[in-house]
Amino acid sequence: MNYAGHEHYTAAENRYETMKYNRCGRSGLKLPAVSLGLWHNFGSNADFDNMTAMCHTAFDNGITHFDLANNYGPIAGAAEENFGRILQKGMGQYRDEMVISTKAGYDMWQGPYGDFGSKKYLVASLDQSLKRMGLEYVDIFYHHRPDPETPLEETMLALDGIVRSGKALYVGISNYNKEQTEEAAKILKELRTPFIINQRRYSMLDRSIEKDGLKSYAAKNGIGIIAFCPLEQGLLTDKYLHGIPSDSRVRTDGRFLQESSITEEKIKQIQALHDLAAARGETLAQMALSWILRDGEVTSVLIGASRPSQILDNVGIVKGAGFTEEELRTIDSITMGAV
Repeated sequence: MNYAGHEHYTAAENRYETMKYNRCGRSGLKLPAVSLGLWHNFGSNADFDNMTAMCHTAFDNGITHFDLANNYGPIAGAAEENFGRILQKGMGQYRDEMVISTKAGYDMWQGPYGDFGSKKYLVASLDQSLKRMGLEYVDIFYHHRPDPETPLEETMLALDGIVRSGKALYVGISNYNKEQTEEAAKILKELRTPFIINQRRYSMLDRSIEKDGLKSYAAKNGIGIIAFCPLEQGLLTDKYLHGIPSDSRVRTDGRFLQESSITEEKIKQIQALHDLAAARGETLAQMALSWILRDGEVTSVLIGASRPSQILDNVGIVKGAGFTEEELRTIDSITMGAV
C-alpha cells in the first residue's frame, strides 16, 4: 500500500529510547513490553480523533505492536476500519516499523462459514481484515479460539497456508489451553510454520495460565505469550478504589465486567494492592503490568486505553524497578482468594 502524501503525522524521534523489546519465543520477532489492543474504544461509537491520538501516543513511546481482531467494534470490523483510516492519515508511512496483528475465530457474519475454525472462514476473514485496514499482509494472524468441531489439522493447515500465501508473516493462537497449545504446536512444527505466540488472559487476579501449566510450557518450548486483560477490565487501576464510578465500563457496558464481581472483598484486595504500589512509587496499573513481566516468561502485556494519558501511565513500567521476594509474597497473599 502506498501511503505517500499522507504525512501530517511525524513520529517522535526518540520513540525507541525507553521502550524495552522482548524476543517472541524462538523467532526473529521482538515485541514491545507494552502492546496496544484495539478491543475497546476503537469502534463505530468512539471518537476518531481520540483513537488517532492514542495510536500516535503509543507509537511515539515505542509501542510498535497494534493488536486487532475481525470482530472488534462495535460494530464488528469497525476497529480494523478505523485503524486503516489512521494508517492512511499518516501512520502508514511507518508500516515497516510496526507489528500489526489480527484474529479470526468468533462470530463474524451470518451463515455456517462466519465463525470458529474452518479453512473457509479463516481465509475469507483475513482477506476482509486486510481490505478494512488497507494492508497487503499482517505480521501475526491468530486463530482466536479453539474450535471443538473442526479438526485441529484443518485449522493449523489454514494458518500455514496463509503464511505461505504471504498474507501473514507469523501465526498465533488465542485462548488455547496447555494441551491444545501442545497439539497445535506439534502440527505446526511438522509443517515448519512460524508459530510464535499464544494470547491468553493473565493478571494478578487471574492466574489460569499458571494453573494449567501453559506459562511454563511456553517458556520451555520457545512460544511467546502476550497477556490480555492484564488490568482486569480496569479493576487493577485506581478506578474502583472507592466503589463503582458512574462512568465505569461496568455501568456503561456490562458485557465483560459484571457489577456483581466487584465485591467488598475485591475492593479490599484492590486497596491493599494500591497501597503496595504506592510504597513502590507506582500506580496500581503500573505494578499490575510489571508483575506480569516479572520473570521473563511473558513477552508483552496488551493494554487497552480510552485516552492517551492512560497509555503514558502504562508505558511508565519500562523504567520501573523489579520486585523483591517479599513484594511478590505480599501480592500472592493479597490475591490468594482470587487465584
